[in-house]
Amino acid sequence: MTQVTPPVGEDFAAPPGDGRADVPRVYRLPGVYAPQGDTALLLANLAREEFRHGARSLDLCTGTGVVAVASALRGTRATAVDISRAAVTTARLNALRHRCRVRLFRGDLEAPVAHERFDLITVNPPYVPCEDPALPARGPRRAWDAGTDGRLLLDRVCARVPRLLTSAGTLLVVQSSLSGVTATLDGLRRAGLRARVADRRVQPYGPVMASREEWFAARGLVPPGTRAEDLVVIRASRA
Repeated sequence: MTQVTPPVGEDFAAPPGDGRADVPRVYRLPGVYAPQGDTALLLANLAREEFRHGARSLDLCTGTGVVAVASALRGTRATAVDISRAAVTTARLNALRHRCRVRLFRGDLEAPVAHERFDLITVNPPYVPCEDPALPARGPRRAWDAGTDGRLLLDRVCARVPRLLTSAGTLLVVQSSLSGVTATLDGLRRAGLRARVADRRVQPYGPVMASREEWFAARGLVPPGTRAEDLVVIRASRA
């Protein structure tokens, strides 16, 4: 087995007052996306949601499983999905670490649970624009690269995930401002949901984003010299 890294909970670029003390500390196998500012923002918004004990939750693109674990610790019947074998293994380790039950599937987005319904769905998909128009088939870039506009996964989330919600279900999606916040809002509304920006924060570019700074500007995604992005949580529901 690949050696497990030390806990990475302390590596969150968490905004002040976001309930960081309640963030589960997790292990991460090499090659699995490390929880960062987008994860912290999603967790902060998850903490504000009210749902009954035993509600069914689904975390897509689960990575380390930290969001699924946080949901399970609040009493949901948690399910998590990731296309990466290493991510599913990591999420299983973290569920065991926190002594909580998370049902785990390896698969493409919602495919393993397409005929089920959930009260709460959380998604932190790959959303970084890149020069390659196709999704990476393997390697670490699969955790963040999402086509030239960053929307290869986001568009699929908007079109396919709403049908998995119960009549009173809620969807939380985190993304970058570089990958079209309005497009996500419009896509979810076309799917019959009420959608709004629930939270946002400015975050300096990390290494991946910084390496593409000039390309982002050349594509017209940001003004020249931009070195930060807005991270946005979109909340959508039927009610």
